[in-house]
Amino acid sequence: MEQNIGKYIIVTGAVILIIGIIFYFFHDKLQWIGRLPGDIRVEKPNFRFYFPITTMILASIVLSLLLWIFRKIF
Repeated sequence: MEQNIGKYIIVTGAVILIIGIIFYFFHDKLQWIGRLPGDIRVEKPNFRFYFPITTMILASIVLSLLLWIFRKIF
């Protein structure tokens, strides 16, 4: 098994841990995630539809930037 794979697994685990800590301690300050302008929300008496398109675009941009920085460093 290649040594780089182990390094990637460790870094991925550390990133997931950091994200979990951020959500655990700052969940009350992150209420805007999923409620951005452009997120589609339809609520009726027996029907609820939610499509967070703006949140997904923002998450995609952030993830792309993080991966680009990760590739530059490693």
